Amino acid sequence: MQTLPSEAAAAVDISNSQTSLFLVRSPTSSSQNLCNENNFITASEENFVIGIYHTIHCIYFLWNYMQANMGDKPHSCEVCGYSFAWKSHLFSHMKTHTGEKPHSCEVCGSSFAQKITLLNHMKTHTGEKPHSCEICGSSFTLKATLLYHMKTHTGEKPYLCEVCGSSYARKSNLFNHMKKHTGDKQHSCEICSYSFAHKLHLFRHMKTHTGDKPYSCEVCGSSFAEKSTLLSHMKTHTGEKPHSCEVCGSSFAWKSNLLSHMKTHTGEKPHSCEVCGSSYAWKSSLLSHVKIHTGEKPYTCDVCGCSFAWKTNLLTHMRKHTGEKPYFCEVCGSSFAQRSHLFSHMKTHTEGKPHSCKICCSSFAQKSNLLSHMKTHKKPLHSGMGLEGECGNSS
Repeated sequence: MQTLPSEAAAAVDISNSQTSLFLVRSPTSSSQNLCNENNFITASEENFVIGIYHTIHCIYFLWNYMQANMGDKPHSCEVCGYSFAWKSHLFSHMKTHTGEKPHSCEVCGSSFAQKITLLNHMKTHTGEKPHSCEICGSSFTLKATLLYHMKTHTGEKPYLCEVCGSSYARKSNLFNHMKKHTGDKQHSCEICSYSFAHKLHLFRHMKTHTGDKPYSCEVCGSSFAEKSTLLSHMKTHTGEKPHSCEVCGSSFAWKSNLLSHMKTHTGEKPHSCEVCGSSYAWKSSLLSHVKIHTGEKPYTCDVCGCSFAWKTNLLTHMRKHTGEKPYFCEVCGSSFAQRSHLFSHMKTHTEGKPHSCKICCSSFAQKSNLLSHMKTHKKPLHSGMGLEGECGNSS
């Protein structure tokens, strides 16, 4: 067996903690190598040294892999207790506590704690999406996003909630979901003190204070704070309703609306009022109902000073001042300030006037109009007007 010169042996002596494993370089296309530069080992001896170098690296990466997969995580965060297999990951994690973001984007100024995050972010400016799905052709900026997307085809959801049994494709989604059970809301708004479980929700909430709505609809000009809200809004123009109810066949533009609709079939009303005991299918309905007891009317009209319990009522009210009537009848072109008024109007085209007065035979499209009309009969009837029950009996 060949014996290495003392200099070469020192280069691969892993027992010496002061000796770097990277003193011996891997071969390159350059004509310069250990033989030419140092002139102290032959080509065969150089290959032996390089073999030792690669062997040590294989052992190093295997050791790291075993740490990650065998549960050995010796490096713990003193702030939150999270543990990591590698010390470098602990250093990266600590930046989430210190807020340090030394890597800045030269295009938009966004800052990031990790350089790799900055490199991934840069792809949003270049539009680069090198990772494509072989099933549906969708492209993604990051390989991790592609791997997550693939689970939409396989239906794989390996992360289970031990409390309610919900399953998720991503571990991070499970962590976020668990906050619903723990009530952890560590992200607070400095303006109104609202708290949120997720930092992203706080960012979205802040736009309600700043009024920032950078995403505009090219069809009607409406602006939105979130791109996802704009995409959802576009369905009102396209009429797209991809989510269908398996019970009654009703279709919805958004999955959340379908899930809400399903409660009409199950009768589920898990949200109860502590004051009067009324139950509701949705928490938002309960929160709206509670304002009846508290008398809270936080939404005020800047024009006339009227106050409302719900923001939707304020927005509807504002149309009285602006004259806006965004809901159009496709049959006759009539416009309305409220969607419910349009629906009522449509009955004049589809159903005629099914609600008839039994006293004077007048007909109405809406029952509410008939009830209003009935009040006119509380006064004495004019001469010649038929009595109740005489409509249609002239023959």
